[in-house]
Amino acid sequence: MIVCDGLVKIYKSDQLEVVALQGLNITVDKGEMMAIIGNSGSGKSTLLNILGGLDRPSAGQVRVGEWDLLKATSEQLDEYKRRTVGFIWQNNARNLLPYLSALENVEMPMMLSGKVDRVYARQLLEWVGLKERMKNRLQSLSGGEQQRVAIAIALANRPALLLADEPTGSVDTKTADLILDIFRRMNRELGLTVVIVTHDMALAGKVDRVVAIRDGMTSTEFIRRNPNLDASAELGQLQDAHEEFVVLDRAGRLQVPKPYLERLGIGGKATMEIEGDRIVLKAPAERQTK
Repeated sequence: MIVCDGLVKIYKSDQLEVVALQGLNITVDKGEMMAIIGNSGSGKSTLLNILGGLDRPSAGQVRVGEWDLLKATSEQLDEYKRRTVGFIWQNNARNLLPYLSALENVEMPMMLSGKVDRVYARQLLEWVGLKERMKNRLQSLSGGEQQRVAIAIALANRPALLLADEPTGSVDTKTADLILDIFRRMNRELGLTVVIVTHDMALAGKVDRVVAIRDGMTSTEFIRRNPNLDASAELGQLQDAHEEFVVLDRAGRLQVPKPYLERLGIGGKATMEIEGDRIVLKAPAERQTK
């Protein structure tokens, strides 16, 4: 569903260049539900904006389904955003029109695409648990209910890909679990591909695959130890439910997690040896003797 190869994004101002993504590689299978984590400034939100057609890459390759987002024209990106991708922000005010009811909000993107399916709009609001609140105006809904309206809006045009930027960042734990359950149901019943950017390690621990981004590159992946186990059954730390892997790009480069380097006292240089079926990374000999 998603292929990013050597993806680069550079933001330029008067005399300043910021490299937000520097050769990022990632693939996401159709029908997968996964999370992207990383510290502030790591590039994860930049990646999500590019996948959502909200920003353009500077170089590299990025494909979503049949769409080549590097070469797409502005008109093609508009079509892509209307028909292929749904987007949910942490700040749900970006998704909602406060002077309309919940149902009218869900119908709005359908109107923009030229076809209003009121039956499907009502069904979406039922799926997110707002059957009795669909005719209420936004100001009478709680923050959690508004976020669920935003999810219904993102699904209004039956996208193949759902992108969620910190979707549980402004709600309580109970509502966060409800939102994740909605994502999981849509993923299983509709075959929807779901990509979530989050700081919430508890939420990340409930999906089958987690990709960590550091300094604009994919650094490590966490794969659920038992993919057949219901994700909601495990509420522990990410490392308890998942196995961690370092990610190599096509040039053979990898990012070694910082705690490993600090423990071994490795700074700018290291020695590397093959021992049987292992590659062993060590601090230089002069540093080991000090």
